[in-house]
Amino acid sequence: MTVQSDRETPLLTIRPSKGWVSLKLGELWRFRELLYFLVWRDIKVRYKQTVIGAAWAIIQPFTTMVIFSIFFGQLAGIPSDGVPYPIFSYAALVPWTFFATGLANASNSLVGSAHLIKKIYFPRLVIPLSAVLSNVMDFCLAFGVLVLMMLAYGIVPTVNVVFLPLFLLLAFSTALGAGLWLSAMNVQFRDVRYVVPFLTQAWLFITPIAYPSSLIQNETLRALYGLNPMAGVVEGFRWALLGTQRAFDATILVSALASVFLLVSGAFYFRRMERTFADVV
Repeated sequence: MTVQSDRETPLLTIRPSKGWVSLKLGELWRFRELLYFLVWRDIKVRYKQTVIGAAWAIIQPFTTMVIFSIFFGQLAGIPSDGVPYPIFSYAALVPWTFFATGLANASNSLVGSAHLIKKIYFPRLVIPLSAVLSNVMDFCLAFGVLVLMMLAYGIVPTVNVVFLPLFLLLAFSTALGAGLWLSAMNVQFRDVRYVVPFLTQAWLFITPIAYPSSLIQNETLRALYGLNPMAGVVEGFRWALLGTQRAFDATILVSALASVFLLVSGAFYFRRMERTFADVV
């Protein structure tokens, strides 16, 4: 498509991409206002006409923490690295909930925005990106409850808390990377939406949320365990807040590399499939 007015205006030519193409990250900056409005739209729609409203961001991880504390902490006697089990599990559930919700929203974001994709041109990366970013507010609310719980238990965050934003960024990149893969596949194969809940549930149990990764003593196995990016996020949060983990051990380093790989590969796969979105969605 070629657009040109009678006046001297820039010529814009839009052609379908072929093969592996560049990410064109500069377009994201030019469409930053669209990104802002999509994030704000997602936040408002999520709690529109709800009785409890944004409190759902707190209820979900808090209820899960109570269940884990009863069955894993009390009945099963799972160790918690010397930290009260409710704090131990909730400190992991806060970043996990941010990741799981972002992944679910991003995986269905393209199908849910089909009306936009068919009508106008904009970088499609904006859609899954906004779906993950809109969960930052929920994270802040749940994290506020975590701070109050730590104060109630008389636990003071360690000086390592300055590294906490890095682990949040790691959770964000993991959610976005996996979301890019799944959202692009969901356009072609609509049964992906049925796979996401199962994938999230399985991912929960292979992540050290209800149990500590210190149960794995072998360093080689710990490094392999780090191939799960969320393992490094959870252990990083506990280390930064509670001092329960060695700084930047093999698990965290491998998880960081796995998260970066997932994000980069997902972005390139998304861009490769982008040319078919408007026709298929």
